[in-house]
Amino acid sequence: MHFNVYFDDVTGQRLAAVAKGAGESRNALIRKAVDEWLARHAQPQWPDAVMAFEGMPDMPPFEAGRAALRPPADDPLA
Repeated sequence: MHFNVYFDDVTGQRLAAVAKGAGESRNALIRKAVDEWLARHAQPQWPDAVMAFEGMPDMPPFEAGRAALRPPADDPLA
C-alpha cells in the first residue's frame, strides 16, 4: 500500500539526516515509526481489567442453569 506524506522542510531534512546516519531509507524509518505507534496505541486483546476478572463469588456458574433447559424439539442443523 502506498501513501504520500508531506513534511515541512526542516522535518524532511532532519528525517533525511537521521536516516543517513542509521543507514536506512526515510521510508524505512517512517514504517518503523508507524509500526511502533500502532503497537503502543492498538488494543489487540481485552483490557487488563477484563483479563484480571476472576468472577463473582456469590454468582452460580453459568452451566448451573443448563439442567433446567429442555432439549430442542428438532435438530436445527438437520
